[in-house]
Amino acid sequence: MPRRGRRSSGGRPGGRPPLSRRPEPVEEATDGDWVVRQLSGAASTKAYRCPGCDQEIRPGTPHVVTWPAYARDSDLEPWDTDSAADLRRHWHTACWRARDRRR
Repeated sequence: MPRRGRRSSGGRPGGRPPLSRRPEPVEEATDGDWVVRQLSGAASTKAYRCPGCDQEIRPGTPHVVTWPAYARDSDLEPWDTDSAADLRRHWHTACWRARDRRR
């Protein structure tokens, strides 16, 4: 007799959408709403320039990648995080947290 299970959207357990379709977490801050993604050292394979301190983020260094939750002056849905992904910036985690104190 075949086993019965719940059917879920996209064939994934629990009805969750595939990773590529999940909404990114959004942080609300005084300088706008931001998508913030934590990167582990293992996931970091290139060098980047941190906009907070203007220093290099070396490969293998854990850090965050951020971009606006939506493009400013656009008529896009406010949580359309893909629309502003070309504005991504790589930050040291401490620099990202301290950005309000630098201005």
